[in-house]
Amino acid sequence: MTSTVPVWIDDPVNAAILAVSEDRLQGFQLDPFGEIAERSGIPAATVIERIVAMLRSGTIRRVRQTLMATNLAAGALCAWQVPQDRLNDAFEWLFREDPFSGHVVIRTADAATPGSNYRLWTTLKVPQGFSIDKHAAFLARTIGAQAYRLMPAKKLFALGVGHVRRRGLEPGARADVLAEVKDTNIVELTALEWRVLTAIKRELAADEIVRDVWPGRAREAGVPLDEFARVGRELNEKGVIGRFSTFLEHVKPNADAGGQSVTRYNALFHWQVPPGRELDAGREVGRHYIMTHAYWREGGPEFRGVNVMGVAHGTEKDAVLAHKAAIDAHLREAGIDFGYTNVFWGGRSEIKPSEIAPAAYAEFCTAHQIDPEAMRS
Repeated sequence: MTSTVPVWIDDPVNAAILAVSEDRLQGFQLDPFGEIAERSGIPAATVIERIVAMLRSGTIRRVRQTLMATNLAAGALCAWQVPQDRLNDAFEWLFREDPFSGHVVIRTADAATPGSNYRLWTTLKVPQGFSIDKHAAFLARTIGAQAYRLMPAKKLFALGVGHVRRRGLEPGARADVLAEVKDTNIVELTALEWRVLTAIKRELAADEIVRDVWPGRAREAGVPLDEFARVGRELNEKGVIGRFSTFLEHVKPNADAGGQSVTRYNALFHWQVPPGRELDAGREVGRHYIMTHAYWREGGPEFRGVNVMGVAHGTEKDAVLAHKAAIDAHLREAGIDFGYTNVFWGGRSEIKPSEIAPAAYAEFCTAHQIDPEAMRS
């Protein structure tokens, strides 16, 4: 029997839930669905019913407690130069075979600008103790990349993909205060903390979306529930827990939801600001509500020395460009000039959580006939 529970994002109840559940629940949440209910004004039973229905229909692609992976594993944004005839095969391999590659996107620039021959973009996290450079070199050989650029995040200024609450934003809409600067220092964990963290981070199946969400995961970690909660709170205090989130399927149309796409355009913005102004520029960019990500990364000569980057989404290309123009104007008003800027548009894309457990990396190496010790940093 087909469910009669609405699963489209424009339904008022769903919209109220998603405006909270996408990216508003920061930190480790003992009662995430109760918290969504309190903040949205929707009864908890209805919150659970709607999230389950949206997950089963594909409107929501995953529900999970996220981590601050930048503080748990060496990470970078990677741009890959791959021959055109191998581009789709490289995309498929990174998405399906490499658990340490998260976002996998084919991008284009509007004109043949510096870096436009780097069509394949991924995020990469390599667990503690192993070398991101060695892993990237292995990936390059495997997918046939002619060149690649690793761009670790030096600082973060915005991180939170809330598509529903961003719909209809006016270009230039921004917070009254500068964005907070988040560090990317690696935090070491104990064996118990890794065990609990591994149980916390795995996405929830539909039948796990219940009010008491953590008892099963505590059993999986082999600890009593109160100890599981204590370790979760301590991990939160160490800054390695992100937010509890319902992730929307934001590109592919959903037939069950009337063919809706949450967004159509995924834009990676680049700015080259004067050395020494990266923090100032990042905090100005990050305060704009449209930005789902903003960070300081070094693009190097391949990308004309860009050093501030960010991502914005929208349903209309002109609207995304209007937001970009408003941010450009605001940077200049703030006394931050930029020598070069560009937009790389996302096309085909797949997103999965990057694996960050050290044991998983050793297993990957063994499966690919690689000595794990040879891949250590």
